[in-house]
Amino acid sequence: MDHQQHEDGLSDDKYPQKDMFICDVQDAALKEIMPGMEHPFYSLSKKPDTKIVRYDHGENWLEITPSVKGRATIYDKDILIFATSQIMAKVNEGLEPVSRIRINCHELLKFCNRGTAGKDYERLVAALDRLAGTRISTNITSGDTETYTNFGLIDEGSVKRTRGLDGRIKWVELKVSDWVFDAIKNKAVLTLNPAYFRLRQPTARRIYEIARKHCGRKNSFIISLSILQKKAGSVAPERDFKRTLLAIMKSQILPDFIIEFDEVREMVKFINRSDWWVEDKLDIKKHPLLQNASTYSQARKIVPEGTRVQEWHKEWMLFWIGNGCVNLHDPDSAFLGFCKRKSDEQQS
Repeated sequence: MDHQQHEDGLSDDKYPQKDMFICDVQDAALKEIMPGMEHPFYSLSKKPDTKIVRYDHGENWLEITPSVKGRATIYDKDILIFATSQIMAKVNEGLEPVSRIRINCHELLKFCNRGTAGKDYERLVAALDRLAGTRISTNITSGDTETYTNFGLIDEGSVKRTRGLDGRIKWVELKVSDWVFDAIKNKAVLTLNPAYFRLRQPTARRIYEIARKHCGRKNSFIISLSILQKKAGSVAPERDFKRTLLAIMKSQILPDFIIEFDEVREMVKFINRSDWWVEDKLDIKKHPLLQNASTYSQARKIVPEGTRVQEWHKEWMLFWIGNGCVNLHDPDSAFLGFCKRKSDEQQS
């Protein structure tokens, strides 16, 4: 992905003003299949990975066999997330979903916050090959039943070009595997934050997925460093994985979650920065609710370009809760002050 990258590990939001003709695509819920978020199907390497990989976790095991073109990467998964979102939209509308879907490549690239140059289209073709060529064998259990399954992520894919082999790619058509399709029909999916596509580090994306799966709407989730690395599918030495985690924690770039690390016990804690406190933790009458509709507009003039004000709003709420939920005479001014201080800290 060639678009501009920041030192904090986030890529620019390339399309903050969404084109009207793709608004339905942009507004679609981002979905990923829950089993796929639990187990490390995808490679975290940007280089071709042709090794057969096996993971064991308790009684469960997972074996991934790539094609000669390499194992599907966590960036290739963007295509499957997009397809899942489109199929899930039909399920939610009460329509009969189908496993074969045609995707407008321009909409897909913008949906995934990618560029739309010729090379970006060609990368979609390579990603289709890896998705179709990666085979997964597993004995994932459900209750007291164990099932051995062997499947691909997609069964087939095709590409439509204008003006022959050298023409521009217009759309791709793919058929998701029965295993993936069954998970979608059974609504075994979770919504992802759109900022997921701005995470430029493969490990950061994977760690976010794990936090999203396990933390959910809970206040927090704790996991050991070693198990987190295993679930992430990282083959790096543990010291290198730890260094990457600490860098992510320092920048706190993960959507929805704050990371804490206990050096002594080597335990990782994910703290939910979503709206869990609204329903579960505090009396709504005590919340420092913003009073003026113009406050968000004022905040956008303060925060760095490409920053989602909503995320800073949630951080401010956590900051307020962490400081004892003190009474605020002017919540709007307090929030704007928080944005100003945070912005100044980032620029210093």
